Amino acid sequence: MIQRRTFLGGSGALAAATTLPLGRVMAEAAEALTPIALPPLISPAERLGRLARARQIMQQIGIGSVIVESGSSLDYLTGVQWHRSERLTAAVIPAQGDPIIVTPFFEVPSVKETLAIPAEVRTWNEDEDPLKLVADFLRERGVAGAPVGFEETDRYFIVDRLQQQLPGAKAVSANPVVRVLRLIKSPAELALMQAANDITIRAMRHAGESARAGMTPADFGAAIDAATSALGGSPEFSLVLIDEASALPHGSKKPQIVKRGSTILFDCGCTVHGYQSDISRTFVFGAPPTADQRKVWNQVHEGQQIAIRAAKLGVPVGTIDDAVRAAYESWGYGPGYKLPGLPHRTGHGIGMDGHEPAYLVHGDPTPLAAGMCFSDEPGIYIPGKFGVRLEDCWHMTETGPKFFTEPPPSIDGPFA
Repeated sequence: MIQRRTFLGGSGALAAATTLPLGRVMAEAAEALTPIALPPLISPAERLGRLARARQIMQQIGIGSVIVESGSSLDYLTGVQWHRSERLTAAVIPAQGDPIIVTPFFEVPSVKETLAIPAEVRTWNEDEDPLKLVADFLRERGVAGAPVGFEETDRYFIVDRLQQQLPGAKAVSANPVVRVLRLIKSPAELALMQAANDITIRAMRHAGESARAGMTPADFGAAIDAATSALGGSPEFSLVLIDEASALPHGSKKPQIVKRGSTILFDCGCTVHGYQSDISRTFVFGAPPTADQRKVWNQVHEGQQIAIRAAKLGVPVGTIDDAVRAAYESWGYGPGYKLPGLPHRTGHGIGMDGHEPAYLVHGDPTPLAAGMCFSDEPGIYIPGKFGVRLEDCWHMTETGPKFFTEPPPSIDGPFA
């Protein structure tokens, strides 16, 4: 049995009554679209290079070990793709030598399926504390007295229980190691992100060209996800907002139905071999845009260009947001993050996570460097009326910023 997904902005019983049959949507998408050729997975050699760089940084700053639990950073460093639960699966990376993977005994075969580096797997049973395995390993490697770095999303119980097993252990942030590595994308990572963006924009175009009066966010979401799968990506999210809901950046649960002249906002992303896309398009259905719709759309389009023009090597990334916000205020929006205007940051880092450091937000001092990747999404939202968001991701090069997908030229060609 195929279970329908729930989409933010869906309309309950109304959506259930009007939602297109998912099987039909998928068949139509598969018939119309051909999978794109995907780049290869991240190689074991590249992951070993990441570990070597991590150890180098750890030695330079005096961290004896780093603990990374399940999530994107564990995948980034070891290839292990595992869910988080109350049962700990984690990598322990010493400043010298190979890491270990700590996982429940009964999970070993599954965890090893994606392990892509040389690493001993140490197991614990249900009546044992996995942090004892970690403490014992740190003693073996002679780094039990050195600071232990924790990846920024590690849960507190890991720190707490390690300090119980290793009294006096000093917990420090592993951001100078893990975040620094992940900020700069390699050519292989950029290729995967390009594929994800190519798939998403094609899926959005497919759904946009299929728009019909009476459709709901769930209808569009099903079409976008089906097209994404047909093209070879893994659907991550499909946010669809119509009319007044488009003025709410992350949507509404109130009923929404497309009618002539509706403002429709798509915000969608997919994953290709662990790397994500994030694209937004706003368009008007079935009628010429009103003067207000065209004006706001054009202002957001210019906001995107202001952001990309402000992206220069070495500048604090927060100044990109400042440049956009200054223009918006000169046009009568805001001030600052007030509405009508731009209540969220101009963009966010992206890679293995849809949102990751650094951020195009006032005050972020991170110097812009080649290999960093961001979204560019300076929307404008007018409460009670409509909102416009155009979003394209880009990466910094030694010669300037480069979009993964080109912003559309006009409201009349939103998917061009």
